[in-house]
Amino acid sequence: MAIKIEHKIVKYEVQKPEEIPDPRAQAAKPAVAPPVAESSRDRPGQSAQIIRMHEKLERPEVLIGSTYKIKTPISDHAMYVTVNDIVLNEGTDSEQRRPFEIFINSKNLDHYQWIVALTRVISAVFRKGGDVTFLVDELKAVFDPRGGYWQPGGKFMPSIIAELGYVIERHLQTIGLLRRPALDEHQQKLVDEKRAEYEARARQTDAFAKSEFPEGAQLCAKCSTAAVVMMDGCMTCLNCGDSKCM
Repeated sequence: MAIKIEHKIVKYEVQKPEEIPDPRAQAAKPAVAPPVAESSRDRPGQSAQIIRMHEKLERPEVLIGSTYKIKTPISDHAMYVTVNDIVLNEGTDSEQRRPFEIFINSKNLDHYQWIVALTRVISAVFRKGGDVTFLVDELKAVFDPRGGYWQPGGKFMPSIIAELGYVIERHLQTIGLLRRPALDEHQQKLVDEKRAEYEARARQTDAFAKSEFPEGAQLCAKCSTAAVVMMDGCMTCLNCGDSKCM
């Protein structure tokens, strides 16, 4: 007896002879499609349904984002971090930008494996939704066992991963998910006073700032002038003429 199936077949299994139902009994019952499971890792004979905490959000065709450059003294090549954002409730009073995915690009292939793994994990956390600001503290707490490095300006970075955390923190501050740290009025006034006091105490005239001699000239031991340069294979002072070759 033929039975017409009006629903999409999503899976099948081979039944044993003792499990084959009577066709005459089945003909009296309407065909009902089995529930569709969203997971592809189901065990045979079982189906698991995913319960989502929020609505499923598909990736739009176009996303807006920013690219940040990381140049460390421990690598000859820079890293470029791109964070793309999705705009929620666009055109309304509740419009908000949220990070959706992250990419890291570099010519240095020594870090390729952990870069790919890290970008996939961070992007998955971004797409999961909720509070993603905890990533900043987690990444900034990673220390390199070989030691960190100093950024231009005197800021110490314990690792490349920690600097990536600072990059994500700066991006979240830009889109409004994190508040920028700021001093109150009294603290800022105290800092300005202490800085002015220090600069006044440490101010001194740079003897090499204004000089009529070539840049990079060394200090002469005879006349104490930064005027010693290499001339004809010998160090010669352009101020007093002192030379070891004479």
